[in-house]
Amino acid sequence: GLTIFNSEGSSSNKNGGGSSGIGVNSFLWRASLDTVAFMPLVSADPFGGVILTDWYGPPDSVNERYKITLFILGTTLRSDGIRAQVFKQERSAGAGWKDVRPDETLDRELEDAILTRARQLRITSAQKTK
Repeated sequence: GLTIFNSEGSSSNKNGGGSSGIGVNSFLWRASLDTVAFMPLVSADPFGGVILTDWYGPPDSVNERYKITLFILGTTLRSDGIRAQVFKQERSAGAGWKDVRPDETLDRELEDAILTRARQLRITSAQKTK
């Protein structure tokens, strides 16, 4: 389990951010985990800011599956602070799984979703401290 989810309300980490035990922007980090929560996680490194998921097949399409790598860059909540890479495989009869190029807009859409979620988290935490 990740201890980051238990740091609710500890918004006093403006003094260096050391208290949160995390090397990247905490809003982007939590938003990233929230956004890929439906996929199995392989690893989540809060210091390097890298999240790797395992393969996930959407229930409505049994012959394709996706895997995601997320890079959180830096400690500020900025639009260039998140990089997403979506990998896709398709299964064909007899040939098993094969890598295919996913639609590149998927990367951007995922980044946008994470940014939107991160901004929501920041607003919520700002309201708590008032």
